[in-house]
Amino acid sequence: MENRTGIVFNIQKFSLHDGPGIRTVVFLKGCPLRCKWCANPESQSPAPCQLENGITLAKDRQEMTVEEAAKICLQDRDFYEESGGGVTLSGGEVLAQPDFAAGLLTKLGVRRIHTAVETTGYAPPEVFDRVADRTNLLLFDIKHWDPDQHRAGTGVDNRLILDNLARAIAGGKEVLPRLPVIPGYNDSLEDAAGFVRLLGEAGADRVQLLPFHQFGENKYTLLSREYAYRDVPALHEEELASFRQVFLDAGIDAFF
Repeated sequence: MENRTGIVFNIQKFSLHDGPGIRTVVFLKGCPLRCKWCANPESQSPAPCQLENGITLAKDRQEMTVEEAAKICLQDRDFYEESGGGVTLSGGEVLAQPDFAAGLLTKLGVRRIHTAVETTGYAPPEVFDRVADRTNLLLFDIKHWDPDQHRAGTGVDNRLILDNLARAIAGGKEVLPRLPVIPGYNDSLEDAAGFVRLLGEAGADRVQLLPFHQFGENKYTLLSREYAYRDVPALHEEELASFRQVFLDAGIDAFF
């Protein structure tokens, strides 16, 4: 039986960047990765409250039932229908709360709401498939093509992630690989070529490039945590023209 409660730290309405159309984004807590550039460090802990160093961030919504979350999402159904939008589950890592995620996706699917899941893909196949089978679109983040570098930047290996990516594509699911481009970590032309090989092996023919930004920097200060990318300049689309061209030359539709 699917869990009827989950830990939600934010629900953002009228989003235009997490899937097609106007969307409501439900952010779930808990993530097995520890990306050094993470923009939502408060989401990493699965606990209901972020109590590191006594700090609780204001957006932490705590425990919520599937019914409560669905009710909020359905408030904007008219906007979804007019714009071709819907609801996106994000995090944290959605797969860290598979029971709640599957329950919410099922409830929205019955109401014919388009759903998307933003994920790192880091979960056992049976967990990944259970959630993936209940959504219309997978926004699948890939961090690095090299296993050692992936582990250095995120704390985990990428083999499980790549297996899930390839299986989802082979299974006919709508998958949009997304690549956060991080200065000094995965932004070289050699890295671009490595990602081209990775995407080719997975059967993907498109990728969304997400230039590094500093939107989460202040959260590390609030949490009294060290931020590895403090004062690192954000990347802009024009700076990634050569990086993007590597994908285009290989026949992969790379876009921002």
